[in-house]
Amino acid sequence: MRPPCEIVARDILPAIRSLVAKELIERYGLTQMAAAKKLGLSQAAISYYMDTKRGGRLLSQMETTPAIIKGVDELAEGIAKDSLSEEDVALKFCQLCEALRKHE
Repeated sequence: MRPPCEIVARDILPAIRSLVAKELIERYGLTQMAAAKKLGLSQAAISYYMDTKRGGRLLSQMETTPAIIKGVDELAEGIAKDSLSEEDVALKFCQLCEALRKHE
C-alpha cells in the first residue's frame, strides 16, 4: 500500500501542474519560460507538461471533474495576474489535491 503523499507526488501534482501550465500558455498567452518562472519550474518541465510526458496519468479524469477545472482556472488566473501570493498558490494546489483525492 502506498501512502497518499506518494500518490500526490507521483500522479496528482504533475497532473495539476500540467493543467495549470496549459492554461497559462493557451489562455493567458505566456511563453513556456514565463510559465516556468511563475511556477518555479524549468522550461523543460513545462515542455513535458505540455506534451503530457508528465502528469498524463490522471489528466482525463481531472479534465472531466468540474471542481478541479474550476480550481485550475482560478489558480491559473491568479498566477497569470500575479494576484496570488506564493502561500496562496501552495494552498490552492493543496485544495485541488484534496478535491481530487475525495473525488476518486
